[in-house]
Amino acid sequence: MRSSGGFLDTVLIEDLRLEAVIGVYEWEKRIHQRLSLTLELGCDIGTAAAGDDLNATLDYAAISARLKQFCADNRFELVETFAERIAALLREEFAIGWLRLTLKKPGAVADAAFVGVRIERGERH
Repeated sequence: MRSSGGFLDTVLIEDLRLEAVIGVYEWEKRIHQRLSLTLELGCDIGTAAAGDDLNATLDYAAISARLKQFCADNRFELVETFAERIAALLREEFAIGWLRLTLKKPGAVADAAFVGVRIERGERH
């Protein structure tokens, strides 16, 4: 998806705070933990910008709301699994061809600010 200028544009959602049941320990499976999600979503914003039209771009409010609902409806042990499922959901439901996703789990390791994963899915054209 290239914009009319020949560049792949990126919609950003940075440090989206999500509450999820995630973890491998029994105590983690009984509580909600805060996660931080940063998304870089490849899209062509040229049409949306030209027409000032929300329907022609990625609606970050709708994406954020969908991800919060996804967290409420699912439980995972690994951040790796959680990241993969989010990437698949975004690519399928929002027709996103390329994305970079960074998922952070604060407090998981005592001496680290956070642990997490960064994945890229799709092809950046």
